[in-house]
Amino acid sequence: MIRVLVSDPISEQGLGKLREADDIQVDIKTGLPEDELCRMIGEYDALLVRSQTRVNARVLEHATRLRVIGRAGVGVDNIDVPAATQRGIVVINAPDGNTISTAEHTFAMMMAMARKIPQAHASILRGEWDRKTFVGVELNKKVLGIIGLGRIGAEVAKRAQAFGMKVLAYDPFLSPQRAASLNVKPSTVDEIVTEADFITVHTPLIKETKHLLAEREFAMMKDGVRILNCARGGIIKESALIEALKSGKVAGAALDVYEEEPIAKDHPLKDFPNVVLTPHLGASTEEAQINVAIDVAEEVLKVLRDEPFKNAVNLPSLPADKLKQVEPYLVLGEKLGKLAAQLVDHPVTKIEITYSGDISNLEVAPVSRTILKGILSYHHGAEVNFVNAPLVAEQSGIQVVESKTGKHSVFTNLIGLEVSTPHQTRRVAGTLNNGFGPRIVRLDGYTIDAAPEGRMIVTSHLDQPGMIGRIGMILGDAGINIATMQVGRKEVGGKAVMVLGIDNPASPEVIRQIAEIPNILEVFHVEL
Repeated sequence: MIRVLVSDPISEQGLGKLREADDIQVDIKTGLPEDELCRMIGEYDALLVRSQTRVNARVLEHATRLRVIGRAGVGVDNIDVPAATQRGIVVINAPDGNTISTAEHTFAMMMAMARKIPQAHASILRGEWDRKTFVGVELNKKVLGIIGLGRIGAEVAKRAQAFGMKVLAYDPFLSPQRAASLNVKPSTVDEIVTEADFITVHTPLIKETKHLLAEREFAMMKDGVRILNCARGGIIKESALIEALKSGKVAGAALDVYEEEPIAKDHPLKDFPNVVLTPHLGASTEEAQINVAIDVAEEVLKVLRDEPFKNAVNLPSLPADKLKQVEPYLVLGEKLGKLAAQLVDHPVTKIEITYSGDISNLEVAPVSRTILKGILSYHHGAEVNFVNAPLVAEQSGIQVVESKTGKHSVFTNLIGLEVSTPHQTRRVAGTLNNGFGPRIVRLDGYTIDAAPEGRMIVTSHLDQPGMIGRIGMILGDAGINIATMQVGRKEVGGKAVMVLGIDNPASPEVIRQIAEIPNILEVFHVEL
């Protein structure tokens, strides 16, 4: 008998897909303490969760029988995906089920904030009849800035246009073609914060989007701007928003997510009459709960039946024999994609993947998908998985070219990746080195030998005496230890690249200081 544990509340309509199977036993045990979950998880083949259950490495150590974890929703922050991958456990999510729900909640929050509906409602309940205090603003002819134009952001854009709003949009993969099809104006974050009357964010919470709207951005905004966040807490720096509310720079805010959840009882945001707060309700509709439950239950059932499945966060759907052949290359491919994504500053228009040596004799489609996922998910997070990555690339107007070249003159296997934008082209290449695992061996035509892991500082510079020492001094003053160093050059005194493995994160200020060193051409802080 196949056993499935449901440890968070999940719609019964979704679980019905599993209950209908004669050979599957579904046990619902919600609110389990970690120790209790560890004690019983070894008895189950599948685990279904939402956001409450923390599936960490300790839990997975006891999951000796587990084959699949299903997350009824998009984000998998509560699941240790690398630990699951190491144990061969497939992690499934449901990225499509709550798109409309979240987009509608965003627009409901926008309307409530603009027309002061919650405040007027509370006034009525107090027995008042106060019309002057609750004069609002129209959305018609206002400028809406959308930061993050994935599925949810695109749905918000459609609704805004129906209300007569002009839409500015920023997304790292927003091509001119897609912008035209959605009738939005491609913009930078700085353009949005200076021009928009309303600003809404729809990005994942990653290193690049943490405090994306902070003191600098609020200072650039129009007086009377209105702010929304129904995506992830932490994209907007709450302390900066509070100061902007105090000064009157921000006329209103509507938040569904917070840096710490649940929001504290004495949180300063609760003191502002022009702020609308909801308790993370973006996906909380009957339809969305049913949709994500059905989606994840169907996918878990396919995994348990050894049938092709989609929406895998960590493993592509492959027959076991083919998966075993290419599995060593999957990590390398995704790391190459993530590295390239962090070395470009403009929307990607073309991705070229070249396979040389032994790998060219294998079924490389899964590896290409991991590369695309690495590139796209760096900005789009859990919305991108191994199955939909090619579709996301196509919808973003990105041309993907794959080729094989047979033997390589130096390496027994090599994956080359070229990522192009309208302004630049980046080239990286990696190999599997026996005994050492994945290695980055080429960077923009320069030979290096670096492990694709952890934090890195990547520079392009002129090969001049003292360069390494100057960078080392800056890092040392910041308390950042250099773990590894690789330098690649073609000629003495010419252009060179350097990859430094570092033990601690480098702040934007540290990166700025490095960028100001004479003869530094470019510098990037990379996390793999």
